[in-house]
Amino acid sequence: MKRLAILGCTGSIGRNVLDVVRQFPEKFQVVGLAAGRNVALLAEQIREFCPAVVSVADRQFGAELGRLLPGGNSVPILTGIAGAKEIAAGTGADLVISAMVGAAGLEPTLAAIEQGIAVALANKETLVAAGSLVMAAARQRQVPIIPIDSEHSAIFQAIQGNRPRDIRRLWITASGGPFWRHSREELAKVTAAAALQHPNWSMGPKITIDSATLMNKGLEVIEASVLFHLPPERIQVHVHPESIVHSLVEYIDGSVIAQLGIPDMRVPISYALAYPERLPLELPSLNLFEVGKLTFEPPDVERFPCLGLAFQALAAGGDMPAVLNAANEVAVAAFLRGAIPFGAIPEVISRAMAAHTVQPLSSLEQVLAVDQRTRQSAETIISHLLE
Repeated sequence: MKRLAILGCTGSIGRNVLDVVRQFPEKFQVVGLAAGRNVALLAEQIREFCPAVVSVADRQFGAELGRLLPGGNSVPILTGIAGAKEIAAGTGADLVISAMVGAAGLEPTLAAIEQGIAVALANKETLVAAGSLVMAAARQRQVPIIPIDSEHSAIFQAIQGNRPRDIRRLWITASGGPFWRHSREELAKVTAAAALQHPNWSMGPKITIDSATLMNKGLEVIEASVLFHLPPERIQVHVHPESIVHSLVEYIDGSVIAQLGIPDMRVPISYALAYPERLPLELPSLNLFEVGKLTFEPPDVERFPCLGLAFQALAAGGDMPAVLNAANEVAVAAFLRGAIPFGAIPEVISRAMAAHTVQPLSSLEQVLAVDQRTRQSAETIISHLLE
């Protein structure tokens, strides 16, 4: 039985992980759960899965969680980043599912790797902000990092049994989000409520907005470059509205291997949890007759500049991807609370990147410092936009 620690257990990925666990109780045991502020759902998960220890965002939410649990439930409640790191590295897990939102997932994920624990990675920001550091630690400790994102899982599956040096390029697919057909004038009027309605996937607010701006695809390009050791010029993005082909790998002989499936995150999640096995999920089969056709289009970086900014950050290297990520998190949060319009998200990111001088990536402390400075810079940029 594989022991699981889940970082981000109340989010979209975390809930789907637990749904897979629910289907295969003989294969998986939940030993630790780390959540943020959704203590009501966490309390339900504690009652069902009986983890040895849990963690929440801070003491206030810890106290609230304690009040929700029955008197006989004495599960230890940890708090903050320190609590999440303990869930990742101190629960005796065989596999840590890294599904926290944003750069907050970096330290707990790295803590698991440093303890020699395998990681199933859904938190792409970890590799965006500190990719070379994380991969170096994984190599040193011989820790496997198995991707959960549908695109990277597709690539991971398509390279099995093939030599890395035979890869010519990666094709990462994108749904295009809810506004792919919108004009610039229509994009200027986009509301947060509209942006949160993704046509194919059910995701949390931050990643859904990233999908609408195509920043999610940009972050995935950076993650793919780090995971599969390929430069940006060998990674292409194809807009594929049907979300059936999850990504493709082209080899030097011209062969292209693609992974297809229905758009359901339980498929790549189950593959990561059980790897190298596959689990018999009770999901509908892909019916290509019903799909009818599969279409692909080039991305439009004029209307969706966030994708281009991600490629720029990857090409710049060093700590610039960390700047991109931090500025994007601040800009998305500002859009969601109604402080800036949809079109200002790439403007905030672009200004933050322009103000930064690239430095080689050398330590976790450097990444955290750059992240903090960029957040402050992005908030200043937003305040100037509002003047």
